[in-house]
Amino acid sequence: MLKHILTSAVFAGIVAGLFAAIINLWAVIPMVMEGELYESGERTHFAVDGSPQSDAGSPSILEDPARHIMPAAFSVVVFTGYAFFLVAAFALAERYGHKTTVRSGVIWGLCGFIAFQLAPAMGMPPQLPATPGPEVVPRQLWWAMTVIFTASALGLIAFGRGVLPIAVAVVLLFAPHIIGAPRLDTYFGFAAPELAAHFAGASLAATALTWTTLGLCCAWFWTKLKQD
Repeated sequence: MLKHILTSAVFAGIVAGLFAAIINLWAVIPMVMEGELYESGERTHFAVDGSPQSDAGSPSILEDPARHIMPAAFSVVVFTGYAFFLVAAFALAERYGHKTTVRSGVIWGLCGFIAFQLAPAMGMPPQLPATPGPEVVPRQLWWAMTVIFTASALGLIAFGRGVLPIAVAVVLLFAPHIIGAPRLDTYFGFAAPELAAHFAGASLAATALTWTTLGLCCAWFWTKLKQD
């Protein structure tokens, strides 16, 4: 069983991680590179004269292709870790009579996206390099709390029976956002707001597609290898 879990997770994580690297390179990385122009001061928005305009466009990703190797490798490592969570959840669910299929794997993947990305983004949306933010440790603690509470709530909704599990799930879903994510006392930044908004939307869309791919691959490898 352990070998089955490890093999399925590694294969699925590699596929999803490479998919994430490709889609980020196409849809997200160019905006990161553009944000770095504001961070370095090479490009300025709301200049000294108060002008709300600045040039648009990012450097070509081909100018320094070597810099993209490390993020791609990191994507593979991260989504392999996520794959272990999903496949272990498959094994636990099957132990209690819930069969895993490719369709259910996609649903598991979307739930992973909700727990790890979408719910935390309600308090801490994806930020460009030129966007100031609160201290790291409080943000990490709030993120971890939100992930745990959201994942637990989704589990109660999916597998709980009766009114009580649903009621507890609702409390868990709302609790992190009632507590509130760490925030700065003022709004300020260096990059164009339109770029920051586009980056947040593209980042969430890319991770949603990647988590869907991860869930599908985890379920496919899990069921395929179990048959062999």
